[in-house]
Amino acid sequence: QVQLVESGGGLVQPGGSLRLSCAASGSIFSIYVMGWYRQAPGKQRELVAGITSDGTANYADSLKGRFTISRDNAKNTVSLQMISLKPEDTAVYYCNAAIMNMRMSLGDYWGQGTQVTVSS
Repeated sequence: QVQLVESGGGLVQPGGSLRLSCAASGSIFSIYVMGWYRQAPGKQRELVAGITSDGTANYADSLKGRFTISRDNAKNTVSLQMISLKPEDTAVYYCNAAIMNMRMSLGDYWGQGTQVTVSS
């Protein structure tokens, strides 16, 4: 059993910052790509950022410069630092990871989501 658990969401004023974290646990052999997606009300889920095991990161073009993804391979965690937040960043943020479990089965895993609300 593999689980992803997010933390760090909340209410923040426009221009503020927030840091999301996600920890993977369970029967893990190896974690490949980890990333963050978000889904705003009435919209499709979209990629925010992804990062490979060697630290190569990619971002949604519209978020470059404001969001920074990082990971700690030793702790099986991925984080998302968000600055200069805007009301349009309001969404449920989901952690995602491609994980090979101890049975050598590769799966795509999702966290339960954490709400980020940017409002004055």
